[in-house]
Amino acid sequence: MKRLFFAVLIAACIPTSFSYAKSPDPGQPYPRQDASESDLTNHGHYVNKDGKEVHSPSKTKSGKAPAGESAHCRDGSYSFSMHHRGTCSGHGGVAQWRN
Repeated sequence: MKRLFFAVLIAACIPTSFSYAKSPDPGQPYPRQDASESDLTNHGHYVNKDGKEVHSPSKTKSGKAPAGESAHCRDGSYSFSMHHRGTCSGHGGVAQWRN
């Protein structure tokens, strides 16, 4: 419970949009775009190791890749991870990285 409170408190203090330079190096941040919440089946978020709020992996209602996704997971969900490490963990691993 204490952990959830802390995560919500941090999320409330973080801006909702981020801009990063594209980097071809594994483990480096991807450029971000906001995901369209209306097409996603999961609306959760988490705070990554950089302290940035990131949308949790989600499938889409339309079956199309959402804006801002960085990888397609093996279970069919899309990840919005900003780093390679841990991307799609709990979702069967990465099926395909996006550019």
